[in-house]
Amino acid sequence: MAAPGARGASLSGLLPAQTSLEYALLDAVTQQEKDELVYQYLRKVDGWERDLAVPEFPEGLEWLNTEEPLSVYKDLCGKVVVLDFFTYCCINCIHVLPDLHALERRFSDKDGLLIVGVHSAKFPNEKVLDNIKSAVLRYDITHPVVNDADASLWQELEVSCWPTLVILGPRGNMLFSLIGEGHKDKLFSYTSMALKYYKDRGQIRDGKIGIKLFKESLPPSPLLFPGKVTVDHATGRLVVADTGHHRILVIQKNGQIQYSIGGPNPGRKDGMFSESSFNSPQGVAIVNNVIYVADTENHLIRKVDLEAEKVSTVAGVGVQGTDTEGGERGEKQPISSPWDVVVGTSGSEVQRNDILWIAMAGTHQIWALLLDSGSLPKKSELKKGTCLRFAGSGNEENRNNAYPHKAGFAQPSGLSLAPEDPWSCLFVADSESSTVRSVSLKDGAVKHLVGGERDPMNLFAFGDIDGAGIDAKLQHPLGVAWDQKRDLLYVADSYNHKIKVVDPKTKVCTTLAGTGVANNAVSSFVESAFNEPGGLCVGESGRLLYVADTNNHQIKVMDLETRTVSVLPILKPGSVVVDGAFPTEKQKTVPKVPKAAPNIELTPVAVRPGQTLQLKLKLDLPPGAKLTEGVTSCWFLTAEGNEWLLQEQIPSGDIESISSQPTISLRIPADCLSLEAVISVSVFLYYCSADSSACMMKAILFRQPLHITDTQPGCGVPVELTHVF
Repeated sequence: MAAPGARGASLSGLLPAQTSLEYALLDAVTQQEKDELVYQYLRKVDGWERDLAVPEFPEGLEWLNTEEPLSVYKDLCGKVVVLDFFTYCCINCIHVLPDLHALERRFSDKDGLLIVGVHSAKFPNEKVLDNIKSAVLRYDITHPVVNDADASLWQELEVSCWPTLVILGPRGNMLFSLIGEGHKDKLFSYTSMALKYYKDRGQIRDGKIGIKLFKESLPPSPLLFPGKVTVDHATGRLVVADTGHHRILVIQKNGQIQYSIGGPNPGRKDGMFSESSFNSPQGVAIVNNVIYVADTENHLIRKVDLEAEKVSTVAGVGVQGTDTEGGERGEKQPISSPWDVVVGTSGSEVQRNDILWIAMAGTHQIWALLLDSGSLPKKSELKKGTCLRFAGSGNEENRNNAYPHKAGFAQPSGLSLAPEDPWSCLFVADSESSTVRSVSLKDGAVKHLVGGERDPMNLFAFGDIDGAGIDAKLQHPLGVAWDQKRDLLYVADSYNHKIKVVDPKTKVCTTLAGTGVANNAVSSFVESAFNEPGGLCVGESGRLLYVADTNNHQIKVMDLETRTVSVLPILKPGSVVVDGAFPTEKQKTVPKVPKAAPNIELTPVAVRPGQTLQLKLKLDLPPGAKLTEGVTSCWFLTAEGNEWLLQEQIPSGDIESISSQPTISLRIPADCLSLEAVISVSVFLYYCSADSSACMMKAILFRQPLHITDTQPGCGVPVELTHVF
């Protein structure tokens, strides 16, 4: 049958036929009737005189999870293919991923199905391959992904929104399109019937595609994409959402892990710590030895009782909800992708910590969970356990309004509470509008603070500009933290890789730390670098700012008084762990030196075979600092490419006192395999400030070139390894 009218290679060519199918499906009663309608539709589309052929992937595009770039008309020929047009920041795209994972579990490439993610960026930061790699890891995407940074395929097919799924037949012929989220039943129906239809005609090939998962190249890490961090002001402990490991960590100030709850695999189980599980948790809040967790991909709010060592569910039903009003008891109320939580007070004057405020990213709203009976602005008395919408219409907008239910948010992802007058508000990092907003605790009015623009429908007003109010520009901020001591608001400007500070009196927003380039460096505020920081909190009575540096898999510590940045070491009980993997026995001898650590190249020295060279450590800590008790500082010898130098040597040792540092002895072998070599000494110091309010790990690498000779005397004095931290 000839195609009706002229057809171009765009999705609009499918619209008339697919619309007719979907109307017919509404009248079908049984699954058999529905399957027959889809089968007849496929026969019709397959019989068109000219295929709606998808364009070939442009040459030169970057690919992930494949051994080599894929071709529509070579590698994908004989397959039913689902193209997923997505951008990794988009909550709707994130909601589609579980459907795609389920489809991959049901049909493999051997069955003739392949999913290809076509990453079409919204923000400039999302065009960078390394950032897409992080997203592929974070969301456990195991199918091929192509970085269509210039959106060439998007434009050729006239794709209009994220996410869009396009189902192709075995000739690269377009069969169906699904726009937006919530189409799991159609996705499964259309895909399974396409496989049946083309298998009946012998057109499906079972050949495998060369898959090479990017995640398999990564070393283990104590943290994996930590999303949020908060501080327990009663004890100084930190609570970290170790998002990529699907667990919650409670960490002492020196980095020692006190509790590890959940992980390493995703799950949804209440119970004792040893059996409980989470799925990509984000926001965390702690009060009175109880942690509340935004269990994002389970669509739940969880309660972690540190005294009983037990996890329970206090809101959500475990599947994504679409309700934008709420009002049920928490455990009966469906919710959608909660991204952050903060404990606060209802309308009463007494500070009672009776409300859990929730950034409900999935429905673009701010919700409240009543931890005790109370009231909200413009609401009557509410029972304990009630979970309901506080602000936001549910429309994805940048709309401010004196009436909270008429305001609009766009994927709110970070919350911070400023309960005191004159503020008395929630600050909101509204990521997709690239703004920071406030919600009054007195009347619910939603106001603009910085970023974005006046048009509430324009969600593309982003950038990296310091300024006041609307003249300031952010790029997908994910976190905010209120500094009650200084009346300032800190912002994790995630896609600009910066930490910014806002004065709410003047609405002036300025860069506090970060170079603006995704990197990993600790130094002064100006020279330090972050990689998509996702959360932050103020600790130590306003002296420290803790940052979840998400794509660097670290918690960074910003000292607001000395204006320096360091990395918080994450210490497993009884282990020495640096910025890298939890060590096994074998790994203990050679930890990884952080990239940002000083690397000191020493002057070459002459040595003779059989001579013992002495290397004297002379390291100085900041004034008043002392080595951390209970954590061993240490040194290690390595000789990459010249391992013969280390035979029968002592390759490592402890540093027990900064006032009496060891001298490292290196005996040069009598039989040398080379006359030129380099010996490296890596040092890891764990120390705390004079008042023990902040503890950190610092590392340094010394490289000592050796010239081995019989013709001149060897170095007779110790080589001093000197550095001031």
